[in-house]
Amino acid sequence: MRVCILGAGAIGGFIGTRLAAADVETSALARGVALAALRAHGWRAESGGRLITAPVRASADPSELGEQDLVVLAVKAHSVPSVASLIGPLLGPQTMLLTAMNGVPWWFFDGFGGPCQGHRLESVDPGGKVAAAIPVRHVIGGVVHVSCSVPEPGVVRHHHGSGLIVGEPDHSVSPRIRALAGILEAGGFEVTVSDRIHTDVWYKLWGNMTVNPVSVLTGATADRILDDDLVRAFCQAAMREAQEIGARIGCPIAESPGERNKITRKLGAFRTSMLQDAAAGRRLELDALVGAVREIGAAVGVPSPATDALHGLTRLHAQIAGLSPG
Repeated sequence: MRVCILGAGAIGGFIGTRLAAADVETSALARGVALAALRAHGWRAESGGRLITAPVRASADPSELGEQDLVVLAVKAHSVPSVASLIGPLLGPQTMLLTAMNGVPWWFFDGFGGPCQGHRLESVDPGGKVAAAIPVRHVIGGVVHVSCSVPEPGVVRHHHGSGLIVGEPDHSVSPRIRALAGILEAGGFEVTVSDRIHTDVWYKLWGNMTVNPVSVLTGATADRILDDDLVRAFCQAAMREAQEIGARIGCPIAESPGERNKITRKLGAFRTSMLQDAAAGRRLELDALVGAVREIGAAVGVPSPATDALHGLTRLHAQIAGLSPG
């Protein structure tokens, strides 16, 4: 299997390193310092106290890499529209494209059914450019339960987790997704093949749509956010709104916000990925994590005052801090 990583950062770099170390033919579409590091040193990932290295073919030109069996799309959600136009040369008739990203993806209501069937999410795919560039027949949905960071260009530091959930947007358990699971398992990942990937995506979103932006507003680690009774209550109010929206679109969640918070609290004093992005001066994944929830809520008639407040405050903070183009 030929695998190309598009977005060779923390998660993409870790997936690429693990697969290449398992003798899977990998390439990376990259640019700038990341491209230079990959060309000079190959894949590098620190995990379990050791440095894993493996070869990679890296290029800034997708036509040099050619058609792939699998493309792992691991860029930030707001970067997808800008990279979608590059993907064409990587896609053959049978190419799978695994979305390894946070938040609600652009393909969420394409073939899903329910009250939002066919609804294009303007918050994550303005103008429908991504849907036009990446036909949904290529897409495999993914949920990543892995924590990694990039201490320097081309080096990934794995903190914990190796779980990947993969699923077809039409809820089938197809031969191709079983083959994909086998490849990922060979790379050392704990893979779950899901026939309800939309619910899996929504559940992960439900857990991080509040703690991530609140961490940016406050600079606090997750434990301090959840240990403050007033902040926790605000987060849970937004989570109840998202829970109701999920129930309306066919992504029910049986837990209470408090039960979900307890799971997160067990992870200790960690800095969220959004807080890490803010500290590095990078754009925030706000629209895919919070803006999309508001957009879907409006489509199904669920008011979302707490989510609206969270989105507005974080958006304004990002604009003032230079973390947003708007």
